[in-house]
Amino acid sequence: VPTPIGNLQEMTPRALDVLKNVSVVAAEDTRNTKKLLMAYGIDTPLISHHEHNQETSIPKIIERLSNHEDVAVVSDAGYPLVSDPGQKLVQTTIENGFNVVSVSGANAAMNALVASGLSCYHYLFYGFLENKSAKRKKQLEQIKEIPYTIVFYEAPHRIEDTLKDMLDVLGNRKMCLARELTKVHEEFIRGTVSEVLEVASSCKGEMVI
Repeated sequence: VPTPIGNLQEMTPRALDVLKNVSVVAAEDTRNTKKLLMAYGIDTPLISHHEHNQETSIPKIIERLSNHEDVAVVSDAGYPLVSDPGQKLVQTTIENGFNVVSVSGANAAMNALVASGLSCYHYLFYGFLENKSAKRKKQLEQIKEIPYTIVFYEAPHRIEDTLKDMLDVLGNRKMCLARELTKVHEEFIRGTVSEVLEVASSCKGEMVI
């Protein structure tokens, strides 16, 4: 079940209905999810499921499914599994013969793409690049010839370094930097990589390139 990436009103009626009616919600961070559930008056029990405890949490979730319980999986924002943990849980659930269903909802990559002014006909969602410049440049070299719009996630403290590497490897192509999506200070900065670099140091919040 996707959760809001900023604006709480972006929970769909179906997503809320699922969270109300499942036996338990498996959450990346139970504290964050508890706030979301409280905002909508939902008292479904929470269990912790993230990449650091999945060796113990996955068997417990499979046991619940074996007991005919329904389990909702959420991350802190947006879709679980998309640049977030959950892949191993889905694979294990399918291998054990249980049904896996996705519910529609908020997604930062799609929000940024459709408002970017760049082509949406063909695109590659890449997600996060490596932290270190050398590894990041190697990744960019591998995809620089792809003739589609490429979508990345990035943290604010790395945005300048990432854009510098993109300028070096990808060239001064057109881009859009979307930040604080669906929040009060939502902003789309459109231009060439060098133009966006001029203002990137003052940008805050989670970002989509």
